[in-house]
Amino acid sequence: MMTEAESIYFQDHMPGNVCFGCGKFNDKGLHIQGYWEGDESVCVWNSEERYQGWVKIMNGGILATLIDCHCMGTAMAAAYREEGRSLGSEPYYRYATASIKVDYLKPTPNDRPLTLRAQVVEIKRRKTHLTCQVYSDGEMTAQAEVVAVRVFEGEQEEGNPFA
Repeated sequence: MMTEAESIYFQDHMPGNVCFGCGKFNDKGLHIQGYWEGDESVCVWNSEERYQGWVKIMNGGILATLIDCHCMGTAMAAAYREEGRSLGSEPYYRYATASIKVDYLKPTPNDRPLTLRAQVVEIKRRKTHLTCQVYSDGEMTAQAEVVAVRVFEGEQEEGNPFA
């Protein structure tokens, strides 16, 4: 059995993460998990009926949240990779969304697995520019441009949820 230290999933290396999209410690969250596949990060996610906008169609806000959180995890993992560090090594990094632009290309089914694929376009100090595509049954249903900004690094501060 793989230990958390050996896990390939970015989110397994975020202590105390309570985020709705990617937090392991949010009982009502989406619990996405991203990992590297070459230079792309991948997330395969299975929805539930409660996340539909119309019958069997994914709610657009939930889809944007999946893209958002997948890209924030990717930005974090890319920073570690760029520094030659393993996931979860200190200092811990956490990212927040500076901007997100989602193009909904066609309705995204809510009753089939989704695959998200993100690419790092550029890392410039604390900002990471990414692109992300969403696929259902191999067909692209949405694409996004995202800017992530590093909002946490280093020592644990009093009252910090990552402590």
